[in-house]
Amino acid sequence: MNIIKRLFNIGRAEAHEVVEKLEDPIKMTEQGIRDMEKDLEKSLKALAEVRVFTNRSRSGVSIYKSRMSEYENKAVLLLKKAQEGRMSMDTAELLAGEALAKKAEYAAELKAYKSEYERFSVTEEQLDKNVAKLRRTITKWKNELITLKARLRVSQATRSLNQQIAEIDSNSTISMLENMRDQVAEEEALAQSYAEIGDQATSIDDEIDRAIGGQSVETMDELERLKNRHGIS
Repeated sequence: MNIIKRLFNIGRAEAHEVVEKLEDPIKMTEQGIRDMEKDLEKSLKALAEVRVFTNRSRSGVSIYKSRMSEYENKAVLLLKKAQEGRMSMDTAELLAGEALAKKAEYAAELKAYKSEYERFSVTEEQLDKNVAKLRRTITKWKNELITLKARLRVSQATRSLNQQIAEIDSNSTISMLENMRDQVAEEEALAQSYAEIGDQATSIDDEIDRAIGGQSVETMDELERLKNRHGIS
């Protein structure tokens, strides 16, 4: 019995140790997930803002490319009109020069927007990778948390069961059951003894009745009185 008790105590101690080791990682994992979700929220906000700038710079690149092409075409049309004699060459060249100056201005703007677009594109790509990584990590940690909580429930159930079994042994419940078993056995033996005594008494009465002809003394007396009343000899 003591060996069993020691085994239960060892199991209970191990369950306590497992639970204690699990509780801290669970709390740390929960806090880590909360922190990462905050980081994810910030990253998503930053990604949205960067995308606004990326889209704006992309749009600027498209607009200023179109304007450069427009003013170059205007310069060509002016020179063609002068060549066809529909306007003087001097005027055409003057206006074409102005168109090309506009084109140069737009070229500078285009260069700035291109630089912005390249910078924001790199930032957006990096943020997008960070967001994806954070999401994968959060999912992984949440799954790990589910596993840890399941292990904790099992450990707590094991600890509770071992504690109940250990308490049953420590309260001498098993010993009390053994004592009750002995008492019941004694009562059964005593009942059996009384039954045997009763059987013996009955057997003696039967032997006496057989010796006197199978009738009891009371029966014979009653029979004699009956014969006397009726004059039977």
